[in-house]
Amino acid sequence: MTRIEAVRSSYDAVAQRYAEEIGDELIAKPVDRALYHCFAELVREHVGAGRPVGDVGCGPGHVTRHLTGLGLTVVGVDVSPAMVRVAGLRHPHLRFELGTFAALPVADGGWAGAVAPYSIIHLDRDGRRLAFAELARAIAPGGWLLVTFHISDADAAAGEVRHLTDWWDTPVQLDFHFLDPAEVAGEMAAAGFAVMARTEREPWPDGEHASRRGYLLARRR
Repeated sequence: MTRIEAVRSSYDAVAQRYAEEIGDELIAKPVDRALYHCFAELVREHVGAGRPVGDVGCGPGHVTRHLTGLGLTVVGVDVSPAMVRVAGLRHPHLRFELGTFAALPVADGGWAGAVAPYSIIHLDRDGRRLAFAELARAIAPGGWLLVTFHISDADAAAGEVRHLTDWWDTPVQLDFHFLDPAEVAGEMAAAGFAVMARTEREPWPDGEHASRRGYLLARRR
């Protein structure tokens, strides 16, 4: 089984439970909401709200919904058909499509920007390099990219990988990469993005896995 197949089948298996557990998480994440607001403002100011933005690794569609509420036209993209179905049922007025970091469903420069909320965490270094190159193809020059990821937790440092075989009592095969913000920023720069802001935060009380989080906001050169 390839990495993409493992990610797809694992998220297919937990799609409904994931939506129940994670689908309203932004209510308890003020830093995430603030950064999405910043992203939306930059897209409207520099590119315009008419061209769509991508939510890559959209899961049950909660970030797609949030960005839509901030005035953007958004397409949610996920590798998991079950996740896309769940997102469509939860948000029938929004657009969701199948796609991967290797092949995003958009023409060259078709997006005004993109967010990748905790989705690069399943990619190794080579996978991230290809993902950022594909995002650079998809995002118009001057467009924006906001990437979020886990840096570390009590049991794993940046650069380490945790392999999960059981999630909510469901068999899965998932690698979770804890990432060094400086390394990720370098990978984004190599793909043609200028990193404009870096944010790190501690675990927020109540409602999320207790990990340090990283956020990189970049502009397509």
